[in-house]
Amino acid sequence: MPPASSGATVTHAVAARKPSSPEATDTRLNPGGPGYRLMSFALFLAGVATFALLYSTQALLPLVSADFGVSASAASWTVSGATGALALCVLPLSALSERFGRRTVMTASLSVAVAVGLLVPFAPSLGALIALRALQGAALAGLPASAMAYLAEEVRPKALVAAIGLFVAGNSIGGMSGRVITGWVAQEWGWRAAVGTIGVIAVACAVAFRLLLPQPRHFAPGSLRPRVLARTVRGHLANPLLCRLYVIGALFMTVFGAVYTVIGYRLTAAPFSLPQGIIGSIFLVYLVGTVSSAAAGKLVARLGRRGALYLAVGTTASGLLLSLGDSIAMVLLGLVLITAGFFAGHAVASSSVSHTATHGRAQASALYQSVYYIGSSVGGTLGAVAFHAGGWAGTVALGLVAVLGVVSVTLWGSHAARVQQRQPLVAAH
Repeated sequence: MPPASSGATVTHAVAARKPSSPEATDTRLNPGGPGYRLMSFALFLAGVATFALLYSTQALLPLVSADFGVSASAASWTVSGATGALALCVLPLSALSERFGRRTVMTASLSVAVAVGLLVPFAPSLGALIALRALQGAALAGLPASAMAYLAEEVRPKALVAAIGLFVAGNSIGGMSGRVITGWVAQEWGWRAAVGTIGVIAVACAVAFRLLLPQPRHFAPGSLRPRVLARTVRGHLANPLLCRLYVIGALFMTVFGAVYTVIGYRLTAAPFSLPQGIIGSIFLVYLVGTVSSAAAGKLVARLGRRGALYLAVGTTASGLLLSLGDSIAMVLLGLVLITAGFFAGHAVASSSVSHTATHGRAQASALYQSVYYIGSSVGGTLGAVAFHAGGWAGTVALGLVAVLGVVSVTLWGSHAARVQQRQPLVAAH
C-alpha cells in the first residue's frame, strides 16, 4: 500500500505542471501594480504640457489681433499653424519612435517644444509668431502617437482604454490650465507674458515627465526603411475600421477647434463684453472633459464602442444648440456639453485605434493623430471664417455638419459589421 500522502503529492505535482493563466504571466502594467501610477502621472504631465503649449494662443486671439492689427481669421493661424505642422510631422516622428524608442522620442519632442515656447513671447511680427508656433507644433508631433504606442505596449489590454483616458485627461487639464492662466496673466501684463508663463510651466512638466516615466520593457525596435514604413501605413489605411476611427477623430476635433478658436471673439463682443481674465476662466469647463475622457473605459464597457460614440455625439450636438442662447448661462452649459462629448468621443476613438492595430501601433496612432490635428487646423480656420460670415450661428452650423458626419460614419460602421457577420452564414449555406 502506498502511503496515504502519495495522492496529495501527485495532485500537487500535477497542479505545479499546469500552465499559469495568461494574466498571471503578463508582465505589462496593470492598475494597482508597481509602476502604473508613475507611468500614468508621467504621461498625464506630458498631456498637460502638450495641450498647454499647442493651444497657448487660442484664448488670446483677440489680443493678438489687436496687437498686430489683423483679423480673426489671420490670428487663428497662430493655432492652426501649430496643429497643422503637428499633423504633418506626427507620422515621420512616430517612425523614429519605432526605431529609437517611445520614451526617447517623447523626451526629445517635449524638450524642443518647451525651448521654442520660451522664444514665442519675443516674436516681432505675426509672421514670426506663426512660424515659431508651427515649429512648436512640429516638435510636439513626437508625443501623441508615441504615447499611445507606449501605452499599447506597456499596459494590459483590459486597462488600455482607462490608461489612454488618463492621458487624454492630461490633454484637457493642459488645455484648461493654459487658457485660464493665459487669460488672467494677459489681462494684467499682455499676451506675451501669458505665453511665456505657459512656457515655464511646460518646462517643469517636461522635467517631471522624464524623471517619472518608467523604462519600456516591451518595446522591440523596428525598421526605419521607407518601404517598410510605407507598407505599414498602406496596411493601416486598408483597414476599414481604422479609417472610420480616423475620420471620427478628425470630425470631433473640427467641432472642438472651431468652437474654442472663436469663443473668445464672441464673448468679448456684445451682449457679453467680458474681460480677458473672465474669458480665460471659462475654459475651466475643460474639467468636464477630464472626467468624461477618464470615464471612457466605463462607457465602452457599458454601452460598447458605438454606443459610447453615439452618446458623445448627442452630447456635443446638444451643447452646440444650447450655445446659441444669448445668456451666459446657456453659453456655459453649451460649452460644458460640447467639451464632455468631444473628450469622451476622442478617448473612445483613439483607444480603439490602439486596440485594433496589431502591428505598427505607433504608425496607426500617428495616422489618427495626423487627421485629428488636421481636423483641429481646419476647424479653427473654417470656424473663424464661418464666424466672420455668419456670426456664432455660422460656427455652430459648421459644428453640426461635422457632428452629422460622425453619426454617418458610425452608422456605416454598424452596417458593415452586420454585413460581415452575415457572410459566414451565407457561406455555410
